[in-house]
Amino acid sequence: MKLHVFASLRFRSKMTQPPDSAEAAEEERQQVEEVEEAEESKHGKGTWKHAAFHVATTIATPAAYSPLPFALASLGWSLGVSSLVGATLATWYSSLLIASLWKWDGKKHVTYRHLAQSIFGFWGYWSIAFFQQVASIGNNIAIQIAAGSSLKAVYKYYHKDGDLTLQHFVIFFGVFELFLSQLPDIHSLRWVNALCTFSTIGFAATTIGVTIYNGKKIDRKSISYGLDGSSSSKVFRAFNALGAIAFSFGDAMLPEIQNTVREPAKKNVYKGVSAAYGIIVLSYWQLAFTGYWAFGSQVEPYILSSLTVPQWTIVMANLFAVIQISGCFQIYCRPTYAYFEETLLSNETATSRSSLRNKLVRLVCTSMYMLLITLVAAAMPFFGDFVAICGAIGFTPLDFVFPAMAYLKARRRRHQNTKMYLSLLLLNFAIVVWFSAVAVFGCIGAVKFIVEDVKTYKFFHDM
Repeated sequence: MKLHVFASLRFRSKMTQPPDSAEAAEEERQQVEEVEEAEESKHGKGTWKHAAFHVATTIATPAAYSPLPFALASLGWSLGVSSLVGATLATWYSSLLIASLWKWDGKKHVTYRHLAQSIFGFWGYWSIAFFQQVASIGNNIAIQIAAGSSLKAVYKYYHKDGDLTLQHFVIFFGVFELFLSQLPDIHSLRWVNALCTFSTIGFAATTIGVTIYNGKKIDRKSISYGLDGSSSSKVFRAFNALGAIAFSFGDAMLPEIQNTVREPAKKNVYKGVSAAYGIIVLSYWQLAFTGYWAFGSQVEPYILSSLTVPQWTIVMANLFAVIQISGCFQIYCRPTYAYFEETLLSNETATSRSSLRNKLVRLVCTSMYMLLITLVAAAMPFFGDFVAICGAIGFTPLDFVFPAMAYLKARRRRHQNTKMYLSLLLLNFAIVVWFSAVAVFGCIGAVKFIVEDVKTYKFFHDM
């Protein structure tokens, strides 16, 4: 960026004077173009495999699909399975729509909010900025609670009478994430996310195997698949479950990820997204179905809490979960970091920003963010409730509603009278209507259960 600004200023200053010759002007133009090409090449370095690592790490986190058996238990087999399969197909389709909008107007929009601004203007920018912050902060609160729970489970395996509480492990995880937050961008996390992707596979394989093992150890006659509670509680649990399913497919970062991929960016992201969803289908569906089959309506909101034997495999699954969550946390905190860094450095020219100043600004921003997330996660460790409300308010608009609306508006002039456009219009309209309803219902259910939990538990309760 420094080179780009320097070259641009240099070019403008010379243009104010009469050029010595046409050759000098042409040489100056070529120099500027070379600098711009060098700047462009700094962003797109990743392959489709790197894109798959980033997308899989962003979506397929243990904090996302561990609540799925509980969501199925809140909906029942028929509605639960159809909701899960439908959400999988809808988010895969929506991700392809967002990827297809790369340079849709000839310009590269490197963040979700700038893409929204290019299509919907001022309100698009600020709407996406709001939903992205809700999704990012809510997601990181939820997964920090999950990480603390997993670390505590490992600790209790070795120290059954230990004095450390969930809050201690939430703080430990927060300190570790503060260290990782000093890495400059998403691309710098590619090898961390590669490890996280393999941890996703390890977590899914271990948890599914142990779930089946536990299910066979239980007296199957004692397992009930009925929906418990009064009619109103069943309805609210169903609302809550829809929010949890929306959360499990949260991917509010695709334009930011696409900016790290080399050209042809669309093709590479198509391949990366599809590969990531292959992992998601193999892990999500199997864990959701086996977890509900094994424990029925008594399954816990965090599936690992339902597992009892063999303990060493449960420890291994918890370790896989912590590794994977550490990378997912980093991707979701990046929009917040970028916003505050842009604000704090807005009055500084690119050439005057020192490396030390940038590092100090990053340290201040990341420290404040981690302090807030850690405090909320430690004070209100209600994992399932945060999952549902984050999915309803944050991820549903970003992953379902906006992609369908954005694609239709961006492509309207080009394909307005084609049969393909009319088919997409009906499909996208159905997605917008249904998932807008899911957002409202999921939010209602999540708020109700958070209010009940606050009445039942004290702040900083050791769950």
